[in-house]
Amino acid sequence: MAVDTVKQRAIYAADPAQSWGRLVAEPVSATRNDFRRDCDRIIHSTAFRRLAHKTQVFVYHEGDHYRTRLTHTLEVAQIARSLARALGLDEDLAEALALAHDLGHSPFGHAGERALDAALSGFGGFDHNAQSLRIVTDLERRYAEFDGLNLTWETLEGLVKHNGPLTARDGSAVGRYAEHGVPEAILAFNRAFDLELWSHASAEAQCAALADDIAYDAHDIDDGLRADLFTLGDITNVPLVGGIVREIQQRYPSLDPARRVHELSRRLITQMIEDVIAESGRRLAALSPPDAAAIRAASEAVIAFSPSMTQADQGIKGFLYPRMYRHARVMRVMGDAEGVIADLVAHFTAAPTDLPAEWSDGFDALNPAARARRIADYIAGMTDRYALVEHARYFAQTPELR
Repeated sequence: MAVDTVKQRAIYAADPAQSWGRLVAEPVSATRNDFRRDCDRIIHSTAFRRLAHKTQVFVYHEGDHYRTRLTHTLEVAQIARSLARALGLDEDLAEALALAHDLGHSPFGHAGERALDAALSGFGGFDHNAQSLRIVTDLERRYAEFDGLNLTWETLEGLVKHNGPLTARDGSAVGRYAEHGVPEAILAFNRAFDLELWSHASAEAQCAALADDIAYDAHDIDDGLRADLFTLGDITNVPLVGGIVREIQQRYPSLDPARRVHELSRRLITQMIEDVIAESGRRLAALSPPDAAAIRAASEAVIAFSPSMTQADQGIKGFLYPRMYRHARVMRVMGDAEGVIADLVAHFTAAPTDLPAEWSDGFDALNPAARARRIADYIAGMTDRYALVEHARYFAQTPELR
């Protein structure tokens, strides 16, 4: 008999009936709670659809079976819901945060982000997390009464803070933003709708963040093996992964390679999910939070890997970084991709009249920083293939990115 892992809603779970609301007040839906409504708005957004043709690691035309930003996002959403369900959290909020977490990525993955960040170095740089916030609060233009998607406070704060607080109580930047400061786009929105940047996000947002790590580890191994960047033999000494490979070999010695890889991915995801559930259960029991606010006020994340799984996660990433993300083949393609984005920035800076009408309207009246940001917004929204089409329109030679 199947085991029902659905728990009763925990007292520290985010409650859509107690949401802190939206920046622009709206009537209550007769059929959906506020967090489900957020999920649906994200799914129907233009930015979400574009993820289907944005790079995860491999450019879209390298193969139909490699992950794209969209398939990665859907896998993260599934894992986030599994974690939330097992821990008695709100599944809809966890799903909304998983669905939205990569909306701000530019074409060609981190290569595109590096190129845009360099192009905007004098104007605050480019940060995909800040871009995700800008998309859902400004750049999506679908509704008659507001720009963006007008998501709930809980979804917005989780989108911005899923990896932890951005500032200390005094407003000084911490974590990944300690060196260069919190992006102005986040600070500006925070002044209008205080997201409490100094606190942790909800437990649901923390689930989405861990789900992203789990999906990356398992599915990047899968894609790397499919692309022949490394072999099953190469990963036998990788923490956790090597043990799973040996277990599969012992139990299924005649299993064909493709099934062996899928079995590895499935078992790795299962073990990591079970570890998060067990470790988070221990932390929650120790904290005994009376409500969702206590999760945000905690001194550390409550949804987490155990110390041993943290070490295994670091070992997996330590293997993947040189063998996949920095592989000569991947680096060559991504180097060419950075050049495509840099070329497009240079072209539209010199010839803003070539921007589509909705982007060029009022361009001359903008200050230099706003002009640069608008060009970056336009390019960041492109899919991989549209960026290549645009490049071919304005330049004599466009790389094939293979």
